[in-house]
Amino acid sequence: MEKPAGGVQSVERALSLLEHLAAQDEGMRLSDLAHAAGLTVSTTHRLLTTLEQRGFVHADAGSRRWHVGRSAFAVGAAFIRQRNFVAPALPYLRRLRDATRETANLGIIEDGEVITLTQVESREITRAISPPGGRVPVLYSGMGKAILATWDDRAIEAFLGTYHFQRKTPHSLTAPAAARREIALIRERGYAVDDEEFVLGLRCVAAVVLGPQGEATCALSVSGLAVRMTPSRVAEAGRAVLGLAGEFSGWLSGRP
Repeated sequence: MEKPAGGVQSVERALSLLEHLAAQDEGMRLSDLAHAAGLTVSTTHRLLTTLEQRGFVHADAGSRRWHVGRSAFAVGAAFIRQRNFVAPALPYLRRLRDATRETANLGIIEDGEVITLTQVESREITRAISPPGGRVPVLYSGMGKAILATWDDRAIEAFLGTYHFQRKTPHSLTAPAAARREIALIRERGYAVDDEEFVLGLRCVAAVVLGPQGEATCALSVSGLAVRMTPSRVAEAGRAVLGLAGEFSGWLSGRP
């Protein structure tokens, strides 16, 4: 791995290891982690040993797999604490999950992507889950499009002028004109839909949550398998998520 311009190589490498471990709930063996990060086994072990001393990773003696440690969780939890709407959102997410029987999510836009901050999983045996911490480009996300639609037209045009349109699936938005039509539709009906635009077989319905000044604070969404999220169920989910996002907006604004 080459040293990034303006960066510290050892720090970049250590953070890369943490990112790879965070993506694997079952942990990773040393050799697999080294291969994924593009590092030698010896360098990987040296970095992991240092991270382990600070509690950012730990090794399971039985499986010989490395996992994210408690210190990494503490740092990540600080990010959540700074968003003081996350904990209050949970009752609304549970109600959304119960109303739709699908996974309910809370997300924000950061650096041109949507980050899922927390979620309440569906009780269905097969369910659609993008884990907390996951990032999705704005225009491939129901939550991203719901937030984007609240921006003024000048800000939207500036965003579209720098956005990298790519075809993730046959349903993806691939041009500014298509994005503008989608935004107009979202403004008209009040909620946004990700219709298998990022992952085939997955649909998501989202609505924006407004803060005290009427600004887009975050978004609520419900995501489910496309075979269950039929057009009629998408409409039902849209009404549910729009209603609960409105209630949560009222709570944040002190106007329940």
